[in-house]
Amino acid sequence: MISKETIEKVFDIARVEEVIGDFVQLKRAGSNLKGLSPFVNEKSPSFMVSPVKQIWKDFSSGKGGNAVTFLMEHEHFTYPEAIKYLANKYNIEVEETVETNEEKEKANEKESMYLVSEFARDYFKNTLLKTDEGKAIGLSYFKERGFTLETIEKFQLGFSPDSWDVFSKEALGKGYQLEFLEKTGLTIKREDGSLFDRFKGRVMFPIHSMSGRVLGFGGRILTNDKKAAKYLNSPESDIYHKSKVLYGIYHAKQAIAKLDNCYLVEGYTDVIQFNQSGIENVVASSGTALTPDQIRLVSRLTNNMTVLFDGDAAGMRAAVRGIDLILEAGMNVKVVTFPDGDDPDSFAKKTSNDELKIYLQEQAIDFIQFKANLIMNEAKNDPIKKAEAIRDMVNSIAKISDRIKREIYIQECSRIMDISEEVLFNTLAQISKKEVADANKKFTEEKKVFEVVKNNEQLQPSKIDIQYELEQKIIEILLLYGNKVEDFEDIFMVENEEGELVEVRETNAFKVSERIYLALQEDEVELTNPVFKTIYNDLISYHNQNEEFVIEKYLSQVSPEVADKITSILMLEERDSLHQWEKKHIVVKQKEETIGQYVSETILTLRWYLVHKIIDDTKNSVSSNIEDDNTEILLSIKDYLGLTKIIAKNLGRVLARF
Repeated sequence: MISKETIEKVFDIARVEEVIGDFVQLKRAGSNLKGLSPFVNEKSPSFMVSPVKQIWKDFSSGKGGNAVTFLMEHEHFTYPEAIKYLANKYNIEVEETVETNEEKEKANEKESMYLVSEFARDYFKNTLLKTDEGKAIGLSYFKERGFTLETIEKFQLGFSPDSWDVFSKEALGKGYQLEFLEKTGLTIKREDGSLFDRFKGRVMFPIHSMSGRVLGFGGRILTNDKKAAKYLNSPESDIYHKSKVLYGIYHAKQAIAKLDNCYLVEGYTDVIQFNQSGIENVVASSGTALTPDQIRLVSRLTNNMTVLFDGDAAGMRAAVRGIDLILEAGMNVKVVTFPDGDDPDSFAKKTSNDELKIYLQEQAIDFIQFKANLIMNEAKNDPIKKAEAIRDMVNSIAKISDRIKREIYIQECSRIMDISEEVLFNTLAQISKKEVADANKKFTEEKKVFEVVKNNEQLQPSKIDIQYELEQKIIEILLLYGNKVEDFEDIFMVENEEGELVEVRETNAFKVSERIYLALQEDEVELTNPVFKTIYNDLISYHNQNEEFVIEKYLSQVSPEVADKITSILMLEERDSLHQWEKKHIVVKQKEETIGQYVSETILTLRWYLVHKIIDDTKNSVSSNIEDDNTEILLSIKDYLGLTKIIAKNLGRVLARF
């Protein structure tokens, strides 16, 4: 187990904006940072990070928390994994206490698969660099590709011995379970019970998650065996989903965000060769067709993608289909092609670093120009093929959501294809009209399927739970201002010399948490929401025992459920900055300016609400029988109504009934 001292050190040093910045492109929004949600597809940012409070909130998915909870949500880490990741990021030495056998057995299945994969990575790397077979076959191959030892170490390349079960025996001998060797696809069990290594005799390319964990492997065979696949990937598993992974994303993420552009290539060696040439913002789809999930990985870091094609025309035509998906995601796309016979790997290998960078800059053309030239060359002088090519182009332009971009692309398409803009706009309108019609049809069908309200029933607007909102405000106040000392005005009714009741106002300084506690105690009020009640009692106790209140430290000691709720409350006020009210000349009142008043108003409003509840309950006890005497009950209601008027007067405004 990780020591308490290590955990405290991690929370002291780790910065939530730096941790999340490795995965999401963040932009300044006042005192906060905002970006696209890493959990759902969206085009307008709803993901907020507060460097001051050291918390984050995703208003699209509802998730929120601190740096540790982000890693647990985004990378599916366990709590100890997240702590170790942060410790490694900030060069903090991890102190651990000895785990019992029972604690080891509690490691979940995914973690066991990660551990097996990481053992395999180390085994393959050691075999490559430290065995005669590995050096003679694997290392020689990588050196022929022009990879330096530094590059080999960086990408953790390896070699799997050309033996049926040597790896599997080694793993089992080290205590790794056959169940997880099979589930990760590293070991295959025959029907007769014998084992063999999936990647035997191959050079190995570990495939990393965005956080650097080993998800699976790609293995390249070095013999001329026509029956064996040239490249072999790990099978789908609980930790490896090929359609959701981009090779090289772990090494590229910071460069992509910094340079605001991502180069997309096809293979592992393309990525590695580019990195060695000093171009780190590059990822590979690993030979598969580009998927929306892979695009979403990049869109968190940049809105710009440059697709690199080799000179193979058939390959280019197939890859162009992926461009439509990138456009649909709202990204900007450029294309770079290499001379015939070259791919990114071979071109980078024979070109100096500076020349490669210049080539990429000068040869990058907009997708519209590239695709138009490509399909028009295929159509040549065939009118029918040309018409199909034009419709194909307009179909791509229709994927773009930005109207200004669409119009510019139509103009460019008109120029390249020598056809009037009017025809292209009409075609675009037809496509858009059809898409709207299809969407409406789909909506109507879904509506019929999920229709649950009877024809004669009307949907009632949901009623706001005022007590819930007020109790949430109290928790928010305790979290934001609980340890602050503020002036509070109290109003008393006292007799003067003539025996008349007069109003006396007195100002006293209180710690905000004390003021709230005393006010609720005086009214004998307890919070009704069980989660709020738990948080309230814990916060009051914490403020009484501690002079300082540091939110990130407090969050580190509460349960994930409570931490999630606290984060949601804290980030409610940050949601206003997403709407950029100041640009619309709408002033949003800042509570910090009048904390004392804000606290008093919240308490008085809760009192007013609770008194009205008592009035309603009392009214329900009035007997409808004429013979019964309801005088005492009616007088009680009158007194309570008088109390509501006093509360409204103290609040300085008229309050409507809820």
